[in-house]
Amino acid sequence: MISSGLIKLSASLLWLCLIDGSDVTQTQLLWRKKGESATMNCSHTKDATYIQMYWYRQLPGEGIKQIVYTVPSSKPEYGSGFSEDKFPAKKSDAQTGSLTVEELLPEDSGVYFCAVSQHREAYFGSGTKLTVLEKKYNVTAPTVKILPPSSKECKNKKKTLVCVASGFYPDHVSVFWQIDEVTETNGVATDNNAVRKNESYSITSRLRVSAKDWRSRTFTCTVTFFNGTDYKQYSDSLKGAAGEGEGESFTKENYVRTSQAGKLSYAVFLAKSSLYALFITALVWKLKNSSGKQSN
Repeated sequence: MISSGLIKLSASLLWLCLIDGSDVTQTQLLWRKKGESATMNCSHTKDATYIQMYWYRQLPGEGIKQIVYTVPSSKPEYGSGFSEDKFPAKKSDAQTGSLTVEELLPEDSGVYFCAVSQHREAYFGSGTKLTVLEKKYNVTAPTVKILPPSSKECKNKKKTLVCVASGFYPDHVSVFWQIDEVTETNGVATDNNAVRKNESYSITSRLRVSAKDWRSRTFTCTVTFFNGTDYKQYSDSLKGAAGEGEGESFTKENYVRTSQAGKLSYAVFLAKSSLYALFITALVWKLKNSSGKQSN
């Protein structure tokens, strides 16, 4: 949820460098109802000299703020605006710790990061996404649908498939694509966050492929949804349009257009034939009249 890099963050009196957090493990997804409490655990595989543990919070649309700094056998030190009553933290040994959020409110929903440090370097976990459920809404799995490329896209250029997952609650989802059952990451663009509409969420992901691939391969969009207990997967698949892009794209629209053009050409042909027949009839009649007058 946070990418590695040299991002400077203020932690107590230290400036800590954000480093690859593959050594730090923390709870990934968590939800609770309003009024309940949520406990997030954190551990690391660095050596026992990394005794300092920091907890940060990032709310939607806001920057990261330090909640608390802990070391074993010492009283936690809280950042501005945070208290022990609301955010009790524990650090019983060098390699494990926890943070609890009490009396949950909807505004507590956000991403909580654990970081461990020895002196100046801070190793961050990937973050815990905490969602405070609204009691009036039920946990609902997503409906997944792949939309084929638009007929307005150039026939022999790139094709864009759109995957829409909708109707789910809460927004604990991730999306991935497969081409012929092999996971594909190139050409994939997924919304950063699910969009809320009334009592549910939706998210969109796009896959850009070559016209050749679109004609010959099978595409699958899978949405992984956390229902509070397990991770469940919901998918939709679409087989490319064989033959499309080789000359004219023979879609329903093209068929109708071609049929109408054929009918119009046939009607013009009949009209011309009728006019020609009238012309011949008039010419024969005129010749007969002329011949009769000469005979008289």
